[in-house]
Amino acid sequence: MKYFFLILAFFISEFCFSQGQRWQQKAEYDMSIDVDVDKNQFKGKQRIKYYNNSPDTLHKVFYHLYFNAFQPGSMMDVRSRTIADPDRRVADRIYNLEEDEIGYHKITRLKQDGKDVDFHVEGTILEVDLDHPILPGQTTKLEMQFDSQVPLQVRRSGRDNKEGIRLSMAQWYPKLSEYDYQGWHANPYIGREFHGVWGDFKVQIKIDRKYTVAASGKVKNQTKMGHGYSDKDTKNKKFLGKKKLTWEFEAKNVHDFVWAADPDYTHSIKMTDAGTELHYFYQENERTKENWEQLHKAMNAAEAFINNKYGKYPYPVYSFIQGGDGGMEYAMATLITGERSYGSLVGVSVHEWMHSWYQMVLGTNESLYAWMDEGFTSYASAEVMNHLKSLQLISGDIVDNPHGNSLSGFARFSKSGLEEPLSTHSDHFNTNQAYSVAAYTKGTVFLKQLEYVIGQEAFEKGMLRYFNEWKFRHPNPNDFIRVMEKVSGLELDWYREYMVNTIHQIDYSVESASDNNGKTVIQLNRKGRFPMPVDLTVVMKDGRAFNYTIPMRIMRGEKTDNRFIAKTLKDWPWTNTSYIIEEDIDLTKVKSITIDPLLRTSDIDVKNNVWPRPDK
Repeated sequence: MKYFFLILAFFISEFCFSQGQRWQQKAEYDMSIDVDVDKNQFKGKQRIKYYNNSPDTLHKVFYHLYFNAFQPGSMMDVRSRTIADPDRRVADRIYNLEEDEIGYHKITRLKQDGKDVDFHVEGTILEVDLDHPILPGQTTKLEMQFDSQVPLQVRRSGRDNKEGIRLSMAQWYPKLSEYDYQGWHANPYIGREFHGVWGDFKVQIKIDRKYTVAASGKVKNQTKMGHGYSDKDTKNKKFLGKKKLTWEFEAKNVHDFVWAADPDYTHSIKMTDAGTELHYFYQENERTKENWEQLHKAMNAAEAFINNKYGKYPYPVYSFIQGGDGGMEYAMATLITGERSYGSLVGVSVHEWMHSWYQMVLGTNESLYAWMDEGFTSYASAEVMNHLKSLQLISGDIVDNPHGNSLSGFARFSKSGLEEPLSTHSDHFNTNQAYSVAAYTKGTVFLKQLEYVIGQEAFEKGMLRYFNEWKFRHPNPNDFIRVMEKVSGLELDWYREYMVNTIHQIDYSVESASDNNGKTVIQLNRKGRFPMPVDLTVVMKDGRAFNYTIPMRIMRGEKTDNRFIAKTLKDWPWTNTSYIIEEDIDLTKVKSITIDPLLRTSDIDVKNNVWPRPDK
């Protein structure tokens, strides 16, 4: 018998190894729903083929029931009413929903491999006791029937948003929770972030024939529907007499699925130079028509830039859909409010499409690492927008550092006493502001400062390598920093640990400059607790400039930077709070000495970065 278990263990280990550096689960969804647009309800059937690629035996599974959050007294409602700075889109709106305005998922039946199973609901989580355990390497079939009501649009999903879109269907189905190397992630939904199982989706949506439907993936019964996703121009007469039509969509290798529907959508399809089919869905009026018609030019140029800098968009299609309550990313689609200025429309479209790289393809657990999702997206979006300005596709000034406001803004916030570490779970920040700054701003700062540490050329190589090595997987912070270590040849664990696990601040100063027998002696001090390598520029009164870079000893090397060509000085041990430079320079001819002259760090006091002091 022991030989049987040895052989079994061998095959399990081989199976897990074959999945890559880390195993990950897979789910194949086959769903059909029948929508009653008058009652804002639908009945659904769901079949999931679930692959247990883990080395663990699973005795339970969990589902997310997101619509249950939109009920008075839910965790999302309580959190929204008790947090110090509530999201104005939510506030007490859930608490005041009427019975026909709330959302719900009611599970009427659930089977595993044909046998009924026991289950119970805890708020937004469905807990299932399996009929039989799922062994490592096994698959199982989960079949569900459910009744749902679409809530009044409060946050992301729902009916009748402020711009009059009838159905914005995000987080709309019972979604299997992710099980990964850290275990189950059955987190209650309070309105923040997500984590999903990679898989394939087949979705049938039966709805009033007057509605145009937009969704993740590609429509599969296009010949029935006409060239668009509505029956308005269909030539198949046998469908003309039906009150409802069924749309069939397919999305492969994704971890979510979204759809939206409205009787007044205008729908256009345009190809990018890279070969991606872009779909635009919006209500045409005086506030949308011109801007949405122009949007494709900017998106075409954006994709070319993104593909070159961050990795090639891997899907055949993407849809920009008017709906929701701002902008929110999904697989091969986004929901965005559409009655905006042209610059704002381009900005939100770039940001949400950029999430296809940082979340929809590089599928981090954004509940744990929201900054790897929102921060990386914000960083890349700022680069894209700066590029579009250079092409004169949008108005605005081109800048050398499009992240300057993020760096300075984060430096100010870090002194407020409200900052919390990036290691904080996104649901558990004390304030919405602390979460937002951590996820969006500090996530951006993480990347910009990393470019400062390792140099621009290594950084750009690393961003591409990260995408190509970790696409369609679930990378974590260490996976990212290991890629950057490989391309730079430097040790960077210290940087990740300080940025993610602490709220220590960067503060370096040019403490003094003095003459020593015709040589200039410069003393630099580290006043903050966050150690960093230092770039330093000495500018002479005749206009000459001398650049220096001081690596940290803990880096085990130094950067080469094509943006800051400099003389490399001896290492600075992080334990030492001061550092002395002595150079053969006449101090009387020195105009200024500046730390970080390109402003690539979030130093909390830039005044003491310069000698002589600006106020002296």
